[in-house]
Amino acid sequence: MSLDGRVIHIHADAPPKPAVGAPCNGCGVCCIAEPCPVGIIVSLRRQGRCKALRWSADDSRYVCGVLAATRLPLLKRLITRWIAAGVGCDCDLEATGKP
Repeated sequence: MSLDGRVIHIHADAPPKPAVGAPCNGCGVCCIAEPCPVGIIVSLRRQGRCKALRWSADDSRYVCGVLAATRLPLLKRLITRWIAAGVGCDCDLEATGKP
């Protein structure tokens, strides 16, 4: 997948990116391309792959490592909001084809 001339590498078993507005399926495209507000804090950068992104082999999808590691309910709700979990895909990048 290409982003402004850059190539992002996605796990071969990752699900295809959903259409904008469709439910998130863990494709990882958005988090690989650039970190969300939580990812900016964790990754200490505004561009490039989020350091918190994790591949779940059991689920064959990407997950947010920060959200997965959070146990406090209030903090979990806050992080869920910050990463827009459950809102739907807001990534308008499109695949240019697999190598």
